[in-house]
Amino acid sequence: MGSRRDAFHTPSASGCAESPVVGVDACRTGWVAVALDEEGRFAVADTAGGLGELLGRIPDAAVVAVDMPLGLLAEGWREADGLAVAKVAPHRSRVFSVPPRGVWEADDYAGANIRCRELTGQGLSRQSWGLAAKLREANACRDGGDHRLYEVHPEVSFAAIDEGRPVAWSKKSWNGQAVRRRLLEGQGIVLPDDLGPAGRVPPDDVLDAAAAAWSARRIALGTARSLPDPPQKAAGLPVAIWY
Repeated sequence: MGSRRDAFHTPSASGCAESPVVGVDACRTGWVAVALDEEGRFAVADTAGGLGELLGRIPDAAVVAVDMPLGLLAEGWREADGLAVAKVAPHRSRVFSVPPRGVWEADDYAGANIRCRELTGQGLSRQSWGLAAKLREANACRDGGDHRLYEVHPEVSFAAIDEGRPVAWSKKSWNGQAVRRRLLEGQGIVLPDDLGPAGRVPPDDVLDAAAAAWSARRIALGTARSLPDPPQKAAGLPVAIWY
């Protein structure tokens, strides 16, 4: 995939490369990304096995919005997750609460579950622990200095697009995907039927990446909002979900 390093460079009318904004979602094979051009329209989709590899292909991207928790507190629960739950209610299961950093430093699920109970008084679900590798990967990229990365939650973004109404249908259902695609099209983000290699990624992951890209553009324009506002801080970096 390294030969597609320039895949995200969007040509302008003058033939010069413009800086895109990019939305990224984790998928089974790694990461899938959707880039928007300077007008907020779909430009290109791509995939990569590692987030660092993907970020290396988009050195000119103004904002990279990632559907993955960024910013882990030393103790307690993040405010962002509770506020996101309120945005997608009654679909509570679409948001998971992110425990402190020490939980994610465990070697395995059993250790993480014990550590979570020690730090929060609650256990950790296996589903949440399933995100551990990619959560660590994304945080390592931002903690390592790539501050183009912002955390987003696609379901919060879709609700914001639809004037505060969360999508009623699951993102894995036919109805749910049709509604989400229509909402994106209403924002000028028209996903083509043929996405090339990215078309092998499950549709819900592509839709999530596109919703993340919608939020990335709002961040770049300075019109995005954050949960909470102002963000919490961890190691001097913001801990918030943007939309």
